[in-house]
Amino acid sequence: MTDRITLTGLRAHGRHGVYDFERERGQEFVVDAVLELDLTPAARSDEVADTVHYGELAERLVAVVTGEPVNLIETLADRLLAVCLADPRVARATITVHKPEAPVPHAFTDVAVTMTRSRVETGERAAGPRQQTPGNGGAW
Repeated sequence: MTDRITLTGLRAHGRHGVYDFERERGQEFVVDAVLELDLTPAARSDEVADTVHYGELAERLVAVVTGEPVNLIETLADRLLAVCLADPRVARATITVHKPEAPVPHAFTDVAVTMTRSRVETGERAAGPRQQTPGNGGAW
């Protein structure tokens, strides 16, 4: 699949890490998300209901980053992938979690974990546009 929606540099304050001070103070995390899906329906209809609404996606991803703390950014990335793959139109997703303030005792620019999952790996198949229900506006 060659169609992608990319959300880069999404910033949120989280309390993830293995050290107590990371949980107490928290720090900024930066998330990059790449969703692979067929964008033909949206291109033809020009309707947001026929695509992944990236503003709503950003809200869901920030809710995970600011939510329940985890020890590892690998776990955080896995949770973020689950959010991306919750939309049945998404065939494959890649998440990168950056932890630029990680407790590393040497000069560094960034620490990041990148994970990719596809619907096929989870035993699901990509579906067509989701049914619109009251209150969801038809978009994810």
